[in-house]
Amino acid sequence: MIEPLRMSFLVECPVDHAFDVWTAQTSRWWPVSHTVSAEPGLEVVFQAGKGGRIYERTRNGVEVDSGEITVWEPPRRLGYLWHIRADRADATEVEITFTEEGDLRTRVDIEHRGWERLGAGGPGWRDANQAGWNGVLPVYTVACARVELRERP
Repeated sequence: MIEPLRMSFLVECPVDHAFDVWTAQTSRWWPVSHTVSAEPGLEVVFQAGKGGRIYERTRNGVEVDSGEITVWEPPRRLGYLWHIRADRADATEVEITFTEEGDLRTRVDIEHRGWERLGAGGPGWRDANQAGWNGVLPVYTVACARVELRERP
């Protein structure tokens, strides 16, 4: 077994906002450098609900799948198969939990697993994804704290 990637960190926003920023406002923070097309102005979409697609859509309407929702329990839990730049048969699994840490803080726990299904390439893919998470998560953390992204009552 190849050890899963595990990350845990705090964001400065309520739990429902943290979930919403991850799933419904993804295009505002997901770095274009972490997409397949890398085209400016693309949209990153998490289709709500189990079985929903995760994909990018370019300005020209080209859609590139990168995952499928397996767990949809807003605002506490999200799970998906992840196969960006890979065949769906080689998808790894991502599970994210969002836990309240007071009114304005949320702990986000991520486990990214399933590397062994990639055979001998599993350790390399794991390392590449660790680097990817290191590039994505700081941007997400900032997006959660930005007041203009929050819904006002």
